[in-house]
Amino acid sequence: MAKSIFERLGGEYEQQGDYLIPRLTVPAEEDRSISIWGRWHLDYLKQYRKVTYTYLLTSGKLNAYLADIDRQAQERSHRLIENTKKKHNA
Repeated sequence: MAKSIFERLGGEYEQQGDYLIPRLTVPAEEDRSISIWGRWHLDYLKQYRKVTYTYLLTSGKLNAYLADIDRQAQERSHRLIENTKKKHNA
């Protein structure tokens, strides 16, 4: 039997009863901690940007993306606090 496009691209099937089911896995991603900013953005993605959330989740890039958003938000927050301190001589 000729190989399907899925098999030619390295995919594998698993037999379950009379059916061949594609063996799909989500790529492993590095576990990076995220704080409140990342969690808020995750909630935003789930609620308003479902396609983007699904893409990031299934491609294994969600945690890295959220960690980057979290880092950027923390840096901006610190910058705003420092600028406010300078402005008000605190």
